[in-house]
Amino acid sequence: MQDKVTFEYAIIRLVPKVEREEFFNIGVILYSKRRKFVGVKYKISDAKLKAFACNLDLEALNSYLKSWELICKGDPSAGVIGQFEVSDRFRWLAAARSTIIQSSKTHAGLTEDPEKELESIFKSYVLCEETDALI
Repeated sequence: MQDKVTFEYAIIRLVPKVEREEFFNIGVILYSKRRKFVGVKYKISDAKLKAFACNLDLEALNSYLKSWELICKGDPSAGVIGQFEVSDRFRWLAAARSTIIQSSKTHAGLTEDPEKELESIFKSYVLCEETDALI
């Protein structure tokens, strides 16, 4: 138990038509204060995107999410937000938005390895939806 640290995460959702409030999960952002870690993992299913909104540009959406990766890494090209403290970068990314890319409420847990936890949550909440859609 002593090796475990707290973490917070939010699910990243794609809301193609905000007024309809329909969404599907496309990623996860995870933060651990003690490990000074913030990471994001995402994947937009082309098939789901076409089913929900065929007029959205997948390349533009991926470019937008790539900026989230840069912010998580604290990359100078991420601008001012990328230079924030790790906790502030997470809070900024996980903040409520009314755009087509939104975050769920944050959830908490304990983990020994935040990166492995990010991968596990991603598989459970993003990739499993792709598998479920095929059944």
